[in-house]
Amino acid sequence: MEPLFLPDVENNPEPGPYADLLRQMQAGGEYSQIWHLFAFRPKATEHLARFTQEILREPSPLTPGLRELIAAFTSAENQCPF
Repeated sequence: MEPLFLPDVENNPEPGPYADLLRQMQAGGEYSQIWHLFAFRPKATEHLARFTQEILREPSPLTPGLRELIAAFTSAENQCPF
């Protein structure tokens, strides 16, 4: 995987659950690099995690599976690994 444009973000995760998850994903191979941002400043990204969960999981006319499919399709169209 290519390094990020922000090496300080990539190389300096704060201790915590996101840093632990990031290490597990790194050991498994390819992963979404947004996890570096979550691990770098977990408090600053709390709102993004809550927003994502609400959009994908809260009651809606669309099922959670269909919302995941739309997100995956959009990411693929943008050449962004999901």
